[in-house]
Amino acid sequence: QVHLEESGGGSVQAGGSLRLSCVVSGYGDDRGLMAWFRQVPGKEREGVAGIYMIGGASFYGKSAAARFTISRDEVKNILYLQMNNLKPEDTAMYYCALNPPPFGDTWSIPHEYDYWGQGTQVTVSS
Repeated sequence: QVHLEESGGGSVQAGGSLRLSCVVSGYGDDRGLMAWFRQVPGKEREGVAGIYMIGGASFYGKSAAARFTISRDEVKNILYLQMNNLKPEDTAMYYCALNPPPFGDTWSIPHEYDYWGQGTQVTVSS
């Protein structure tokens, strides 16, 4: 059974940094597309960043460009999201997700992902 578990969220002041982690267990394939999404109440889930498990090609949403970095530890099977220069508008619940192949055309479509974690809350105060 595939299980994703996020950690690393918390409360920080604007300009601060956080690193989110997502431990993946039970997934027996080297191929996949992993991503971080975020959601605030009343809004759609937004793609923050994605990365292919093979090759490591990464993608970023407009909100994350130049401030966030997605990476993955292949040995430990942990997905990371380094978030720098956080802003109050980054406040959201952050989720990691896994999309087994075949892949769609766009990494940031939530319904393309089969597996999700429970989420970790990030709160940024001004």
